[in-house]
Amino acid sequence: MVVAVKALACELPYEHGLPLSRLSIPEIRHEAVRRGLVASIGETTVWRWLSEDALRPWCHRSWIFPRDPAFAQKAGRVLDLYAGTWEGAPLLSTDYVISTDEKTSIQARGRKHATLAPRPGRPMRVEHEYKRLGAWTYLAAWDVRRAKVYGRCVPKMGIAAFDALVEQVMSQEPYRSATRVFWIMDNCSSHRGDRCAERLRKRWPAIIVVHTPFHASWLNQVEIYFSVVQRKVLTPNDFASLAALEARLLRFQEHYERVARPFEWKFTRTDLARLLSKLPSAHAALPTAA
Repeated sequence: MVVAVKALACELPYEHGLPLSRLSIPEIRHEAVRRGLVASIGETTVWRWLSEDALRPWCHRSWIFPRDPAFAQKAGRVLDLYAGTWEGAPLLSTDYVISTDEKTSIQARGRKHATLAPRPGRPMRVEHEYKRLGAWTYLAAWDVRRAKVYGRCVPKMGIAAFDALVEQVMSQEPYRSATRVFWIMDNCSSHRGDRCAERLRKRWPAIIVVHTPFHASWLNQVEIYFSVVQRKVLTPNDFASLAALEARLLRFQEHYERVARPFEWKFTRTDLARLLSKLPSAHAALPTAA
C-alpha cells in the first residue's frame, strides 16, 4: 500500500487522464482512494510517507541538455579565463576579462498610489496597480578581475547598441592600452559568431571574443551582476518615469563598485567534466522526437 501510493506520486498526472500538471498531497490522497489503493487515508499520512523518500511531486525544475557539439570546448575556454589562464598560459597583468550581456524589457512601473516607507511593525507598502511607462534594455559589461561595471540603457537592442557599449569600455583606460581584452558573451543576434569577432577586432585589435556555448548563460558572470540589479534596484519596481529608471540603474553601477569584489567563481573544468560525464546515459533515456 505504501509503495503503491509512492508510485502514484512518481507518475505524471496527464499520463492517467488527470487534467493536472502536478500532483498535490490532497490530489494524491483522492486519487489513491479512487483507484482503490487504500480504503481511506489522511493527508498527514500521505505527507509522512512521501517525506520518507524525499518525494515532492508538487515541485518541478527546468533543465536542458547541452545541444552544442562543442559545448565542452567553449565552456572550457570561459572557465580557463575565470581561473586566470588562456591556452594553457597564465593571463598577463595587461590582460583583461570582460563579461557582457543585456537585460531586456525592464519596465518602468509608475504606481497609482505612492509607496509607503517602512514603519515599526510594518514593512514597505507598494501599491499593486501601476501604469506602464515604457521599458529599457540594459546592457552591461563586468570586468571579471577588477570588479568594475559599465552599462547603458537603450530602447532597443541591436548591433549598434552593443557596439556602443564596447566603445564605451574600450575607449578608456586601462582597456585602450591593454595587450588583450577578452570579451565573454553569448550568442545573441547582435554579437553572434565570427562576424561579430571580426567586426570588433577590426575596430579594437586587442579584443578577443569568447562565445559561451548555446544555452549556457550560467557561465556568464555578468548574469550574477544582473541578479544583484534585480534584487537591489528593480524589486519592487516603482519609478516615476523611464528617465528615473535609467538614472537609478546607472547610479547603481557607481554605488555597487564601491563595495564590489570579483565574484568567487568555484566551478572548474574538473566540475564541468564530471557534470558532462553524467549526461549520455540520461540523454539516451529520452524518447526520440518524431
